[in-house]
Amino acid sequence: MIRFANVFKEYPRSGMALNNVSFLVARGEFAFLTGPSGSGKSTILKMIYMDELPTRGAVWVGGTKAPGVKRSAIPQLRRKLGVVFQDFRLLEDRTVEQNVAFALEVVDTPRDRIDSRVSRLLTRVGLASKATNYPRELSGGEQQRVAIARALVNDPFVLIADEPTGNLDDRATRGVFQLLKDINASGTAVIMATHNLELVKRNEYRVLEVNRGQLVFDSSEQTRTLEPLK
Repeated sequence: MIRFANVFKEYPRSGMALNNVSFLVARGEFAFLTGPSGSGKSTILKMIYMDELPTRGAVWVGGTKAPGVKRSAIPQLRRKLGVVFQDFRLLEDRTVEQNVAFALEVVDTPRDRIDSRVSRLLTRVGLASKATNYPRELSGGEQQRVAIARALVNDPFVLIADEPTGNLDDRATRGVFQLLKDINASGTAVIMATHNLELVKRNEYRVLEVNRGQLVFDSSEQTRTLEPLK
């Protein structure tokens, strides 16, 4: 489903960000992406939603391959992905339900489908009672739940979470992480970048660790069975 094969990424000013990275994430899998700041985690995530393309090597996401992907095809790919960030990125002048609906409006979803879809998603993330609240009226954990609901609007095959609990206290972290586990249990793959090693240790999910642009640890054996790059 997501495959990195001998991927290098070099930036003109800062140099090598990824150095010969290879791994495979299967459909429905949950994987932690760990490593110190500046290790390459964000570059890997950006390559999955194709905000960055490899300098060498290849990345497959579903049936889309980079390099070689047409720029016009990238927005179509992103509609099949869900992305959640540490800083929530909610629209402050819109209510909870309007924030979630916006992701459907931009792809011209019919109004009757938007309303029913938003209602179901807010119920799923436990925020049906907060539908008319504004982000400033919510806790950090609740804001992240709104962001997750928004990321799920198009039934993505993978949810990419970039430090989703980084700004949350322990209680909110547990709640958001349980929601991610539930989403994964329903069949959606989850790739979660995190600095929270205690969270990683407490859960027996796959771990991909990067350091200085290299994949230095993979708790799965899949990397060893990758077919040669074509």
